[in-house]
Amino acid sequence: MKKTIILGAICLLALCDISVYAQDKVLSMKDAIIGQWQDFYPENIYKLDWRADKDEYCFIEKNTIMVASPKLAAKKLVSLDDLNAALSVASISKLKRIPAFSWVDANTIQFWANTSLLHYKISEKKAQVVLNADTKAENKSFCEVNNQLAYTIENNLYFVGKDGSDVAVTSDSDKNVVNGQAVSRNEYGIDGGIFWSPRGESLAFYRKDETNVTSYPLVDINTRVGDLREEKYPMCGMSSELVSVGVYNLKTSKTVWINATDFDKERYLTNVSWGAAGKFIYIQVLNRASNHMKLNKYDAATGEFVKTLLEEKDDRWVEPQHKLIFLTNKPNQFIYQSNTAGYNHMFLYTTEGKLIKQLTKGDWMVTKVLGFDKLEKNLFFESTEVSPADRHVYKLNLKSGKRVQLTKDAGYHDVKFSKSGAYIIDNYSSLNVPRIINIADSRGKIVKNLIKAENKLKDYNLGEISLGTIKSADEKTDLHYRLIKPADFDPSKRYPVVIYVYGGPHAQLVTNRWLGGARLWEQYMAQRGYVVFTLDNRGSANRGKEFEAIIHRQCGQPEMADQMKGVDFLKSQTYVDADRIGVHGWSYGGFMTISLITNYPDVFKVAVAGGPVIDWKWYEIMYGERYMDTPEENPEGYAMTSLINKAKDLKGKLLICQGAIDKTVLWQHSLSFVRECIKNNVQVDYFPYPRAEHNVRGMDRIHLKQKVSNYFDDYLK
Repeated sequence: MKKTIILGAICLLALCDISVYAQDKVLSMKDAIIGQWQDFYPENIYKLDWRADKDEYCFIEKNTIMVASPKLAAKKLVSLDDLNAALSVASISKLKRIPAFSWVDANTIQFWANTSLLHYKISEKKAQVVLNADTKAENKSFCEVNNQLAYTIENNLYFVGKDGSDVAVTSDSDKNVVNGQAVSRNEYGIDGGIFWSPRGESLAFYRKDETNVTSYPLVDINTRVGDLREEKYPMCGMSSELVSVGVYNLKTSKTVWINATDFDKERYLTNVSWGAAGKFIYIQVLNRASNHMKLNKYDAATGEFVKTLLEEKDDRWVEPQHKLIFLTNKPNQFIYQSNTAGYNHMFLYTTEGKLIKQLTKGDWMVTKVLGFDKLEKNLFFESTEVSPADRHVYKLNLKSGKRVQLTKDAGYHDVKFSKSGAYIIDNYSSLNVPRIINIADSRGKIVKNLIKAENKLKDYNLGEISLGTIKSADEKTDLHYRLIKPADFDPSKRYPVVIYVYGGPHAQLVTNRWLGGARLWEQYMAQRGYVVFTLDNRGSANRGKEFEAIIHRQCGQPEMADQMKGVDFLKSQTYVDADRIGVHGWSYGGFMTISLITNYPDVFKVAVAGGPVIDWKWYEIMYGERYMDTPEENPEGYAMTSLINKAKDLKGKLLICQGAIDKTVLWQHSLSFVRECIKNNVQVDYFPYPRAEHNVRGMDRIHLKQKVSNYFDDYLK
């Protein structure tokens, strides 16, 4: 049965008792692209967070840091003038605005001013320069325990010593060797390459050797003479980078290397985690085939292997995404996240690998672990338990296992909890709620409202949005969709449809947040008379392992089958013109777009694909092999999913857009498809963006989306 929530912009406007004339405004393309994040972005509170370990919250208002509590009104804490007066004494240039800052303690904020890291004492109104960083420093990682900074310059790792001098941790001259940066192209939970020990005594870091990785030429025309850039790009089935982890001891100035000997040399070393006492390092070691992972414990002083705590195996893939979370009060225990039970859940383990208990279970996912309260009695986390489209936050008592749902209203909640655990800041939206920010207590009872944002689109004539579900191609699984009807909808008319698609792993487009997660470009198209439809097919995120793993060795096939169920649903609506259906997507969505128009040429009349994967053998190892295995292991799958073989089947109008310096989906993909179209005398339209990498940003994006819109207007209307 279809479950449908129909709460749209038109309904909201009617409730607001606005005149019909006032609702006649239409979005310009600049409104839809830039205004989405500026003029029409729901009111928010800048830098709203808890004040260190106090049950007080702070935010920035009119260049002033304000402080308040659940029971007391806001008052001034630090003004820009206060900061600049203190900076003048410290011989630091004035700031134009309050900078982004963090709390060292309730009396001290920390922030950067150019290349200087400063502490400002609120009660004394004094600023102190903690350190000065090299102007060329990148990937900066500050250790709050010892007030030292680690950073990279080009391919080497350095840190600022206590005397202010720059100390080299590595000195590799080979450009193929990179230290202190993220590895494995940021897959498998990897988001950096520097890891301070808990007490600041040692510094762990990644080292990657890309000697055997092929280079791909990128031509950047944005220089006086076009610049040829060589991008290391490990394609599926070819040689990969070699990753190792070093541990540098600040006292001895010596580095030991973690003795990771499991699997082949091209393995992944993921989610590097320091134990609570800093004596051991824990690494999730994953084989290149991504189907066998070992959680290993290593001696940080010697680098030697100590013990394998647990293993995971799966014929499809194993995907470690989360670092271990250690309890400081019980340093021999940690939280481990895994989807071995079908959905991502939390487990409590000892550092000897003994499972104490599973903390959460059910046919839903833990989507974020927020952390412990000060006494580490309660753990806060976010999940999809209520609905895959919603996010709610819970408090879990580690001892009793009792859970309390802290967020009550339907929607997508983003929560920050005070260190004591007594209060939360709950910032949320839903389909018909732009934003509400509340302070709630430890049971979820609202004690204070901070914002109830108005609808900044209330004067605009927008399309009605509905969220609902249909069955997947296996007739068993609910798939969530978002449907936007044309503005000035007339049920007696028949309208063209634009399907906006992504469809791949690690992405969810349909959510119960403001506008259903839709971008204003979709409303722009609704104003031009289109039905705009989005479906999260099997293979997309946050629905569990089986939902996602259906794509293994056959990317695009089950996704297309599900998208065609969406087409069937659209055709069942009397207001849909089945002869005018188009599709648009970028990246994996570009792959899906061309897959759909070439596999179902009699269904899709027009398509616009951006940065599309054309053949998975040209994609990177870390992503491509996880889902497709290697071309040698899965030749049938690569042949079946290759769009080179489908170019001859193109009947409708297809526009391909590509960033000319795309380092993610290489230009080889789309150009090869165009070449195949030429060989088969098939017409295709093509437009490169000379300044763009994988995404087209800034004012160029206005041009892109106008081109996309015009293409549908020209050939689908």
